[in-house]
Amino acid sequence: MGKRPLEAAAAVIQDYGLACTPLELNLEVLELLQERWKNARTLPGAVRLIKHFYSHGIPMAIASSSPARNIKIKLCHQEGWTEYFPVVVAGDMVENGKPAPDIFLEAASRLNVEPIKCLVIEDAPAGVLAAKAAGMQVVAVPSIPSKDARPQYSSADVIYSSLLDFQPEVWGFPSLNDRIGGAIPIEPWYMGGPVIKGFGRGSKLLGTPTANLPTSAFSNHLASHVCGIYIGWAGLANRGVYKMVMSVGWNPYFDNKEKAVEPWILHDFSEDFYGEELRLIVVGYVRPEANFTTLEDLVERIHEDGRVAKAALDMNPFSDYAEDSYLTTPLPVSMSSN
Repeated sequence: MGKRPLEAAAAVIQDYGLACTPLELNLEVLELLQERWKNARTLPGAVRLIKHFYSHGIPMAIASSSPARNIKIKLCHQEGWTEYFPVVVAGDMVENGKPAPDIFLEAASRLNVEPIKCLVIEDAPAGVLAAKAAGMQVVAVPSIPSKDARPQYSSADVIYSSLLDFQPEVWGFPSLNDRIGGAIPIEPWYMGGPVIKGFGRGSKLLGTPTANLPTSAFSNHLASHVCGIYIGWAGLANRGVYKMVMSVGWNPYFDNKEKAVEPWILHDFSEDFYGEELRLIVVGYVRPEANFTTLEDLVERIHEDGRVAKAALDMNPFSDYAEDSYLTTPLPVSMSSN
């Protein structure tokens, strides 16, 4: 990751023992990618951060290992980005690609700033090494989501799970002031499925019974949504609509082996409702997931997240989603006849 296309292709060929040249593999891959770039979504928090920097007149550049032509195609599918990034340095514009520092040094030169005054936001291990070699500060937001990949980013000054966690004021930039009741508005995501039994620790250990969904209900969301604590609305067709707070991730305290979604419906139910259809609309981001030294600390933070959710969901735009028909519309029943 982060290397120039032919260098990356050569590594893939070696790893898989493919009977082709790096150029042949790259041409095949490129044809497939070009069809998909127009559908590529921005990373969570990217548009928010870019618009913030741009509105405050902070110079920005793209320094990518991709060829210039590919970068141009990608940018044209994102509204306003060619204006946000007047400086673009591509892998085919410098002698050495990442992890060499050439790309970043050239970007600093074109921005007319010293490398030491630059902050790099990187998603690839090779890019982190290149930025540090250029003498720049580096924030890593790994595109490799596995916990085992974290050591590959260890040379970064800080590692965030998401651009939503980036705090500009820490780096000397104007702060973001767009939280509403402690939560950041996000593009809503919808999911639903029958309630199943989970880990069995919500009620017993934490005092926060979670309504767990089968993996199939949220697996397609996990790739595009980062680990952390979210707020939203939960709907049960025969019961009503309720506020909820939800964790997405590995839950470091319990060290889950798989990434999971665990919603806590903020309502006291007198009975279990396993098998009932649960609908969720996730509308806000609160914080990244974190580890805790004691169970008591974890429980206190969960309840604090619940308090944030209860307050924030009474505010616009979060409160508007409580009326969304998705929450209470029963699933269609399919009939078959012989």
